[in-house]
Amino acid sequence: MRNLISLVVFIFIFGCSPKKETYPVLNESVSGLYDSALAPFYHGVASGDPLSDRVVIWTRVTPPDSLPKISVTWEISTDKEFASIVKSDTLSTTPARDYTVKVDVTGLNPDRYYYYRFKALNATSPTGRTKTTPTGTRDSLVFAVVSCSNWEWGYFNAYASIADKNVDAVLHLGDYIYEYGVGRYGDTTIGRFNLPPYEIVSLQDYRTRHSLYRLDAGLRAMSAAHPLIAIWDDHEVANNTYKSGAQNHQPDKEGDFFARRDAARKAYYEWIPIRESDKHYRSFAFGQLASLIMLDERLEGRDEPPATPEEAQQQRSMLGEEQLQWLQDNLKTNAQWKVIGNQVIFSDLDLRAVYPKMPRNLDSWDGYLTEKEQIKNFILTNKIKDIVFVTGDTHAAWGIEVATDVSKTYNPKTSAGAFAVEFGATSVTSANDNEYKSTDTVKMMEKVMLANNPHIKYLNDRDHGYLLLTLKPDKAKAEYYFMETLRQPDKRERLEKTLEVSRGSTKLN
Repeated sequence: MRNLISLVVFIFIFGCSPKKETYPVLNESVSGLYDSALAPFYHGVASGDPLSDRVVIWTRVTPPDSLPKISVTWEISTDKEFASIVKSDTLSTTPARDYTVKVDVTGLNPDRYYYYRFKALNATSPTGRTKTTPTGTRDSLVFAVVSCSNWEWGYFNAYASIADKNVDAVLHLGDYIYEYGVGRYGDTTIGRFNLPPYEIVSLQDYRTRHSLYRLDAGLRAMSAAHPLIAIWDDHEVANNTYKSGAQNHQPDKEGDFFARRDAARKAYYEWIPIRESDKHYRSFAFGQLASLIMLDERLEGRDEPPATPEEAQQQRSMLGEEQLQWLQDNLKTNAQWKVIGNQVIFSDLDLRAVYPKMPRNLDSWDGYLTEKEQIKNFILTNKIKDIVFVTGDTHAAWGIEVATDVSKTYNPKTSAGAFAVEFGATSVTSANDNEYKSTDTVKMMEKVMLANNPHIKYLNDRDHGYLLLTLKPDKAKAEYYFMETLRQPDKRERLEKTLEVSRGSTKLN
């Protein structure tokens, strides 16, 4: 009888206990590249969109199984030992956000370093460092400026180098990822292959491509070291994107463009430490020294590019009416330097002598001449000084005194006729002419370009790296850093060129 009672009790206790739920293994095509020492924070941490009292912090928690929800705790502190935690909280992430975590931490002090980390699945993430923006006077500001990072063209060594620099923020001007399939645009001989291996179109495709890029050690290091202020260009969706289509989108092959665009946008906002809004363009105040104006020159208001230089003379919009007005309002700021984060080159470029079949790059502002002239006239009419365009897209480094009607009104000796300066950042890895032509040939092409465009004071179409922009009350300085190699992780670099412009001037020295 006693044995029977014991058996009944055993059955009651264990037979009625809730079963532990099991979930299928989370299979991700990039998992072969995971560093097990970082589990489950394989993609590191990041921060972005700093303001004087807040900053966005980010991570991705990658569970071994397809969990429906993961509890994540975040902490932010004024010291890297987390002895004085300023704020902390617990939230959840789910597959609906691809297990990414993004927190807009408020209530911070201006112009101050903070350290942050995340805890989930009985593990602690690497520690990230970020910085809020200043509100008063500053003796100087330093920005690292980057664009065009392509996985198959090489290791993101420029990012690794920037991680070691003392900068206030990293400005990413677009082409953070590329959409192509394996071997379509890259050098796969170094053993870096796109995942998925085909051209990305769906939400999961874009998520996987973002996941792949964040597994580069250089990108992880830069993301953990500095806040990022990013804007998209075209390859975050497809080559030569505009508001209703793209050169690299054929509806009969890739389906509805707007579905693809929305998938790309969702993945971008999940994987980039940026505030999510229906408007991608935005501005950042860095005290009295600088105002940063980040433009959206792709999805907000861009009309389809013209097919010929003659069509470029016709009215078409790059920014859209609302964003154009917003730009003009922001240019009236009292900040000393007005820095415009610009995806495609603003200055006039005469390409005929080097590219006779492409006398103008119609995907740039040279395809939108009416609106470009409108911006120029607004600057001149309102006597706005100290405008600095920082530009990506071209995979080349530029130093330009911005002028239109170069042959008529611009004086290359005195810089009269110029109304701003433009510093173009070369690519982090994406190919320039040196990948297709000999170095001597490219140097000759550079000389021809300079001879035919006297407002261009510097051009390098051979190397890859980044730009350091230093702003002081009396001058702005651009330093062009180039990496020694992209074929393996290697932070060796060289400073090739330094250009300066004095306050109130447009002459590059």
